[in-house]
Amino acid sequence: MIFDIGHGSGSFGFRTAEAMLAAGFFPDVISSDVHSLSINGPAFDQLVTMSKFLSLGMELVEVIRACSAGRAGVLGRADIGRLEIGAAGDATLLELAEGEFDYRDVLGETRSGRWRLKARGLVVAGRWWHPPPA
Repeated sequence: MIFDIGHGSGSFGFRTAEAMLAAGFFPDVISSDVHSLSINGPAFDQLVTMSKFLSLGMELVEVIRACSAGRAGVLGRADIGRLEIGAAGDATLLELAEGEFDYRDVLGETRSGRWRLKARGLVVAGRWWHPPPA
C-alpha cells in the first residue's frame, strides 16, 4: 500500500494529518494534486503542500524524500528522484524561508507555520535551466 497525500481541493485536512503523523504514519508521497479547483487555494502548488507538512512537524529531509525518492520509487523510476551517477540530473534549488506563514486546508481550517519552501532555480539534465524570455 502506498500512502500519497493528494491535496487538491477536497483531500487534505489538518486534523487528519496531525493524527496520522502523531501515530507515526508518514506519507510515502506528498503531491499537490493541483487543478483548476485548487490552484487558487487551498493547495496552490507543490511547495505550499510541502510547507504545510513542515508546519505539522515533519522533518525537512522526510518532506523532500516524499517528493523525490518516494515518488520515484512508487513510479518504478530509478532515473529520477536522486542525485547520483546514472540519474537524470534534475534538481530543484529550494530556499527554506523562516517567518510566520498561514496555511489553509480543504475544510477552511488554518495552521501557522515557521517555514515556507520557495523555488530558487532548476537544474534539468545536469544544466542550469533558464526560462525563455517572456
